[in-house]
Amino acid sequence: MRYLVLLAFVAIFASLGSALYFMMRDGQNGKPKTSNMARALGFRVGFSILLFICILLAWKFGYIQPTGIPVSK
Repeated sequence: MRYLVLLAFVAIFASLGSALYFMMRDGQNGKPKTSNMARALGFRVGFSILLFICILLAWKFGYIQPTGIPVSK
C-alpha cells in the first residue's frame, strides 16, 4: 500500500510539473497555445481522486488501520 501511495504522489507531482512546463512554453514564437496544460491538470485531478478512492478501499478491506487521535481526559 505504501508503494501505491508513493507512486500516486509521484504521478500527481509529475502531472503538475508538466502543466507548469506547458504553461511556460506553449504559445511562444508565434505558435498557438494548446490545451496541454489543461489536460495535464485534468490528469492531476484524476490521479488525486484515484488516490483518495484507493485509500478508502484499503481502509474498507482492512489493508490500513486508522490510528486516531488519543483523547485525554
